[in-house]
Amino acid sequence: MRKPLVLLAATIGLAILATGCAGPEKKFSRGMANVTEFARLGEWRRSVEQAAIWSYPSPNYSYGLVSGFNKSLARTGLGIYEIVTFPIPSYGPIFTNYLSPSPVYPDSYHPRLVAGPEFDTDTALGFSGGDFAPIVPGSRFHVQSQPH
Repeated sequence: MRKPLVLLAATIGLAILATGCAGPEKKFSRGMANVTEFARLGEWRRSVEQAAIWSYPSPNYSYGLVSGFNKSLARTGLGIYEIVTFPIPSYGPIFTNYLSPSPVYPDSYHPRLVAGPEFDTDTALGFSGGDFAPIVPGSRFHVQSQPH
């Protein structure tokens, strides 16, 4: 009984080492980013924005709301799938004909680094900056770097 168990553990260990960590790491992090879609509301905001821009002369906000909600559900489901299956190949993004591989934002918003000590280079000298609360939908507050 011990010998098959040791052989199984060695086979699993070899499989983990043979697959490397770059592929599973990317798949897991992509899944984590996709699962948090409802916290970001990126697909929703982008769909409403695009519907308002491209459905001229009457902005069709309801289409943007429904489309954004559907894409947010799809991205969240895809994220759950990628988290559950991250050790299993294939590691490339899937379902790319409907969703982009990376999370989307409205065209009117460009995310930057979060303002904090881990990303600020010289806070004592005043050379720092970044978004204050980028996770909050609609946040446009940006800390500008100003020399003292």
